[in-house]
Amino acid sequence: MAFRRRNKSYPFFSQEFLIQNHADIVFSLVIFILIGLMFEATAKTAILFIQPQYNITTLSLEGEVTTYHYGWKDCATILFYFFIAIILHAVVQEYLLDKVNRRLHLSKSKNTKFNESGQLGVFHLVSSVWSFYILITEGYLLHPSSLWENYPHSHLRFQVKFFYLTQLAYWLHALPELYFQKVRKEEIPRQLQYICLYLLHISAAYLLNLSRVGLVLLFLQYVSELGFHIARLLYFTDENHQKMFDLWAVSFVFTRMATLTLMFLAVGFGLARSENQGLDLDMGNFNTVLIRMTVLLVVCLTQSWLLWKFIRFQLRRWREFRHEQAVRKKATTKQPLRQLKRDALGHHENGVLKAENGVSPRTKKLKSP
Repeated sequence: MAFRRRNKSYPFFSQEFLIQNHADIVFSLVIFILIGLMFEATAKTAILFIQPQYNITTLSLEGEVTTYHYGWKDCATILFYFFIAIILHAVVQEYLLDKVNRRLHLSKSKNTKFNESGQLGVFHLVSSVWSFYILITEGYLLHPSSLWENYPHSHLRFQVKFFYLTQLAYWLHALPELYFQKVRKEEIPRQLQYICLYLLHISAAYLLNLSRVGLVLLFLQYVSELGFHIARLLYFTDENHQKMFDLWAVSFVFTRMATLTLMFLAVGFGLARSENQGLDLDMGNFNTVLIRMTVLLVVCLTQSWLLWKFIRFQLRRWREFRHEQAVRKKATTKQPLRQLKRDALGHHENGVLKAENGVSPRTKKLKSP
């Protein structure tokens, strides 16, 4: 299975060989793990990488219900889907984005941003639909109080735990992709910022058993980011498409306000009034004043920083727009006036020859031969 066209062969284990063939190498590792399922001696080890672990089956009125909690074995599952994310990244890049890039003929800087928005646009679309489906099926949207009631939410349904494991795997895979995709040095700090922020918040929601609140916040964030990347993709195809950025600006501010409101409602008031107060690692209870204040502080600082960057971006856009308008006005006022034709006797006005003093010149009499 080859993801990229081989125009030139490189020495084995060289840097260019690794970059060009990283998807094929990872695909071989995935096949090796799947082959382990075929043999009884290695099946138990291979299943650690594929299926979420720490399942608990309980009896209820609906029958047997299987839930999951987290543990160190989740690292093996995250590693497997880390490999899957690298393969899917290469598939989207090779069979979708590269074909569009050949038609658009973008510059190197725009090409990097186009690939970034293309990859993140696909991911945000899938994740927003997936998270919305979980919120509907689990009933979190219809019963908002369930976001903080009966805390700690240490026992997760399969789709909730699998969602968090794949989210962590995707954002972890984004780190080596900076090297594989040869991202410019100027772009690396900006991309590292949002990758680390996603990893921090998703890990905190998963480990602190705030998975329900985290699902709602991720859904809001992914919908907002999806609008931004769609707007940027449309802008690269045609620079006249700028109205989508205005719609994204509205959704961005709404997402920031909704995130702060929900966090203060769920963590600041809901968990503060919960009966399960105190730190209990065995039960997965982290409902203490210090942890609640730390979570709120981190979320508030993150949202404030995002709003500050957003305001700076909008002010820069406004200044550039005003500068373009001023340049256009100067260009129109400096247009040269139309000069009148002149000859030795005077000038032409409305098709009639006029003298310099405004008197029509006399016609010369022809001398008789």
